[in-house]
Amino acid sequence: MRLSNLADYAVITMCQAATHCGDGRVSAAELAAETGLPVPTVQKLVSKLTAAGLLRSVRGAHGGLQLGRPAAAITVADIVEAIEGRIALTACVDHTPCDYEAGCSMKSHWPIINNALRGALAGITLAQLRGPFAAPTPMTEDHLA
Repeated sequence: MRLSNLADYAVITMCQAATHCGDGRVSAAELAAETGLPVPTVQKLVSKLTAAGLLRSVRGAHGGLQLGRPAAAITVADIVEAIEGRIALTACVDHTPCDYEAGCSMKSHWPIINNALRGALAGITLAQLRGPFAAPTPMTEDHLA
């Protein structure tokens, strides 16, 4: 499983936008320059992120983009879903017909797995991504039992 480039770039763009929280607003062109992403890509992302309420656009002389809500209230899951749509690891989680559905022994388990993954992404906020990197706690046998 791998995020699309657009979802990856959306996280990068949102992290950069979050650095402007105290400064006010930023333009898509400034975000592109600061992230090194192409302007058309950032414009496409800004459009989707704004539609999802994660960014908001302010018009006028001092206009620009700003976070749609506090960085602590925006999660990686929110950003990914704004770009990719609902997180669904398999077709049955998304209620899409599957050729093997009738005999599938995993069907009842996929929603649990999907929810765990979405929960992990929902547990990481934009505010956390702005801070210093904290290495995850190593897994021990106690965690595995």
